[in-house]
Amino acid sequence: MIVLLIGSGGREHALAWKLAQSPRLTKLYAAPGNPGIAQHAECVDLDPAHIESIVAFARDENVGLVVVGPEQPLVAGLADRLKEDGVLVFGPTAAAAQLEGSKGFTKDLCARAGIPTAAYGRFTNAADAKAALPRFGLPVVIKADGLAAGKGVVIPATAAEAVAAIDDMFDGAFGGAGAEVVIEEFLEGEEASFFAITDGISFVPFGSAQDHKRVGDGDIGPNTGGMGAYSPARVLTPELEARAMREIIAPTVKAMAEAGTPYAGVLYAGLMLTAEGPKLIEYNARFGDPEAQVLMPRFGGCLIDLMLAVAEGRLGETDPPTLADRTALTVVLAAKGYPGTPEKGGSIAGIEAAERGGAIVFQAGTALRDRQLIANGGRVLAVTATGASVTEAQAKAYAAVDRIDFPSGFCRRDIGWREVARERR
Repeated sequence: MIVLLIGSGGREHALAWKLAQSPRLTKLYAAPGNPGIAQHAECVDLDPAHIESIVAFARDENVGLVVVGPEQPLVAGLADRLKEDGVLVFGPTAAAAQLEGSKGFTKDLCARAGIPTAAYGRFTNAADAKAALPRFGLPVVIKADGLAAGKGVVIPATAAEAVAAIDDMFDGAFGGAGAEVVIEEFLEGEEASFFAITDGISFVPFGSAQDHKRVGDGDIGPNTGGMGAYSPARVLTPELEARAMREIIAPTVKAMAEAGTPYAGVLYAGLMLTAEGPKLIEYNARFGDPEAQVLMPRFGGCLIDLMLAVAEGRLGETDPPTLADRTALTVVLAAKGYPGTPEKGGSIAGIEAAERGGAIVFQAGTALRDRQLIANGGRVLAVTATGASVTEAQAKAYAAVDRIDFPSGFCRRDIGWREVARERR
């Protein structure tokens, strides 16, 4: 089968790495890809935002399945256009992708379907948002409603910080994503990510992970797209996973189908594990980044088979996916300046040495200049290792990190710290 993968980040490198292992694959294209993805796929110069160009390429090259990695093309309707042209696609329609594209949409769905989540309000102007602050208390969670590359969430600890965050969002700090703002109560607990695969009717679990959003060790500094992750997140026990499936995933799939916008693809639920049980923080409409980099090494099945079952609406007829019990942990190497303006152009070497030590190095913001690998974005590499425990996987991942020569890069040195601490008890 000929497969076209859309995207150019670390998530897409992890997907390309796994897709390339499928015996069903005859040809893998990636649009636009990156130097790491090019090890597994033929990269084609197509912009994921140019939907008609992608549809034409899929038609001309007899593509049997399109796998959409990032959220923006999904929210823009790429899956819809591919389906109109008769091309199978793994990823939700634009209407279904609103689960990620609009935080207010998801909160309203939760309210209608009785899905446990934080109390909230939706606001289209700064004055109303500020007037509502007292009813939420402090700290408070303020979110840009639309897509903001994982950075549109602020958790102010003071009233002055909350007012400033609201002003920033409505003044365009996150572009059009902040044209509407969602304010939520602050939930106490530990966060975990839970993944489910659904064809719009049937749904099955696809593992858990815990990522590290803050830029600095000890979870300090601004939020990022993710500085590392590990999987499984054992804090999300089998009992809590069952509750998440029953109380969050099942009613979401049902509500979307009843609304005439069935959701097909991967449903990524960001959860807060509160004293009352798991509550939904937000949904993503795609595999996470860096979560994909720890899920794919644990998945033992054929990714093409699973994605085809979703695209063809027969997930209920297939065996559920299985993930190895071993832990996978990934450390993100970012360019200095991230999550602000990253320092581009820094040279990168030592990836081969890192991989000889047993790690997998997934590339994200990289490029080639005169055959030299360089940094070309904020998050640059995701160095992944597996082990019998988080402690073992962490040690192997950081040993691999230390073999990489990336002078203009940095990383957190404590990925997996919560679980490492629990394993020492």
